[in-house]
Amino acid sequence: MASSNKLSLRFDQFLEFFPEVALPAIFSDETLSIFSKENDLLPAVGIEQFIIPTEPDEVDDMTEYVPCARIPNTKDFHALVFWRARLMDYQFVLITYTLDGSLVLDREVIAGTYLENNLLTRSVATIDQDWVIYVVTGQTDLEKESSYDASKSKTFNMELLANGQIIHED
Repeated sequence: MASSNKLSLRFDQFLEFFPEVALPAIFSDETLSIFSKENDLLPAVGIEQFIIPTEPDEVDDMTEYVPCARIPNTKDFHALVFWRARLMDYQFVLITYTLDGSLVLDREVIAGTYLENNLLTRSVATIDQDWVIYVVTGQTDLEKESSYDASKSKTFNMELLANGQIIHED
């Protein structure tokens, strides 16, 4: 990885990798293929500067990132969605930054797929025009079931606030 005194990327350059999306926007395995095809890859220096410092877990050389979207009409902050791929752990992450990118306001996994102890968990998120994030999640026990049972799905909501915070709604 490049050191911070060699290559660097300005925050406004980093933002260009995240095109604004029309809301409502869906984040799922299916939409990932669209983001992967239409958006340019993030340069390693941008990942090092603006994403890795926000990661709660250690990042290895096999971790991949795909820039997905920028949430429109945020006046006092920037809200971006990226996809992170690790071994059997794929997540859409919503992250909010101050206008100059110097500070992360909040970070939340909003959707994804992961496998743990033969339990496959999948979730899909939709962000609407009012920045409400609707999440549907379901699980399949790979030892007992061969297909997903939609009747066992659960839903919950989050909301992106005007100050850049992401809250879970009851």
